Amino acid sequence: MRVLFTCGGTAGHVNPALAVADLVKGQDRKAEILFVGADGGMECDLVPRAGYAIQTVPVRHLQHSLKPAALLENGRVLLGMATSLRAARRILKDFRPDVVLGTGGYASFPVVWTAAGMGIPTAVHESNALPGLTTRLLARRASRVLISFEEARSAYQRPERLVLTGTPVASAFYLTGRAQARAALGLREDKPVVVSCFGSLGARDMNRFMVAFIAREVSDDCPFQHLHATGKFGWAWMPDALGDAGVDAAKTPDLRLSEYIYDMPLVMAAADILIARAGASTLAELMVAGRPAVLIPSPNVTGDHQTKNAQALATEGGAVMIPEKECSGEALYSLVAELLRQPARLTAMQTRLRTLAQPDAAEKIYAILQELARQTKPQGKR
Repeated sequence: MRVLFTCGGTAGHVNPALAVADLVKGQDRKAEILFVGADGGMECDLVPRAGYAIQTVPVRHLQHSLKPAALLENGRVLLGMATSLRAARRILKDFRPDVVLGTGGYASFPVVWTAAGMGIPTAVHESNALPGLTTRLLARRASRVLISFEEARSAYQRPERLVLTGTPVASAFYLTGRAQARAALGLREDKPVVVSCFGSLGARDMNRFMVAFIAREVSDDCPFQHLHATGKFGWAWMPDALGDAGVDAAKTPDLRLSEYIYDMPLVMAAADILIARAGASTLAELMVAGRPAVLIPSPNVTGDHQTKNAQALATEGGAVMIPEKECSGEALYSLVAELLRQPARLTAMQTRLRTLAQPDAAEKIYAILQELARQTKPQGKR
């Protein structure tokens, strides 16, 4: 089976595709896999690290603004779409996939759209309860639309094409134990571990809050081990900001800063608490891993869908949600410190999270890809 995955923009789009690709390769050693992303996207880093080939198309994202500069940029994006579609067609003709799966990001649009027009079976996966623009457009043309939430059905016009699968996560999220993870990371077993990350690009306000959070933990003699990922944009300024707050990160052994966490299954397994945004992929991972979380939904996403994601998990007792407008470094620190003083509550949160998990999402998607691949037209007829 020849499978083409298309995704990009954020790790939340790339990681589900990688999870399915790993399963495909594990089940079928002869399977041929190709990823397609956007020029310069972070997928160009993540996908090769995972051992897969990637090609790119020249596509950029639309600006969600009515400012003149944003409107001008959107005009350029739309004018460049013809080039993206031609590039997608060339890749599809060269690779000749049996099936195409798009998991989100603007690179998915020209590839899935063109593949469907060429008669290649296609599927699009949406992790969030509220579909993004790319998924809404492609849902009109894709052979299958794979959703993660039952309540998402009402957002689509062709219910006969919908399949509830959940969001796929790497098997390492439920196969890695805490002691094993801490040993591999060189972390102490007798001291709690807190992990904080706010997306692959970083969130300016959240990183600013974390400067105050870290300054407070250092003033309290570091009551826990802390791993913080700044994201691409935060990496440039956050170490200096910590210095201005009196924290020398290089001389604080219980504090580890990184731009991005590449081994998230290992890091999440080691954690007692995760502090994060509420993207659907992140929530799927922490449910499978059974890691209690403090969630601060991004207020800058379509339809405020992260708040809906976080509220659902908080209502079920697996997480605590704080709106960003109510957040501060001090408030976050106090909440995390309080949770760490309640081991019984953390254990109950872990148990509840695992009951909500959908660890077989990748298997469901793989079965759908196999079904669609059997419908592939002979190559010469495309």
